[in-house]
Amino acid sequence: MSLIVPPYPPVRYTKDDPEVSAWVRPGDAPADYDSFGLVEYHYLANEQATNGDYGLFRVELAPKAGGPGPHFHRTMSEAFFVLSGSVTIYDGKQWSPTKQNDFLYVPPGGIHGFRNEADDPASMLMLFAPGAPREHYFEGLAQLGDMTDDERREWFIANDNHFVEE
Repeated sequence: MSLIVPPYPPVRYTKDDPEVSAWVRPGDAPADYDSFGLVEYHYLANEQATNGDYGLFRVELAPKAGGPGPHFHRTMSEAFFVLSGSVTIYDGKQWSPTKQNDFLYVPPGGIHGFRNEADDPASMLMLFAPGAPREHYFEGLAQLGDMTDDERREWFIANDNHFVEE
């Protein structure tokens, strides 16, 4: 075993004494946003709560809820951790079913997608790093039908969602 410690990020907390600043969100807290009864979003630790470090969201997908097709992000990485059910994940090459405890990491620029094709609900954690205002994106999806094609394209670009062909 090596005693040499790999480098850590720069120190960010410089006060002499620690502080009481942790907080808990109960697991049974209601969803922060419900998208037409198909997807419930729980904003566990959004960009504001983490000062931009990351965004962590629990996503509850109804049976056959669908999901976004292949896309990538320029400003952030994304990670998926399946809590329950089966989510079909696109890794840039193929769509594959997942099961509980499966994990997918997507670096910035990595093509990915997900959807619930199953007859049962599914739940997963989504982590974005650094944090971005993804709750604005999730809640804005409901207005896409009211936008022109140009407005929709600009909205996706402004929200760092760049769709690609499979």
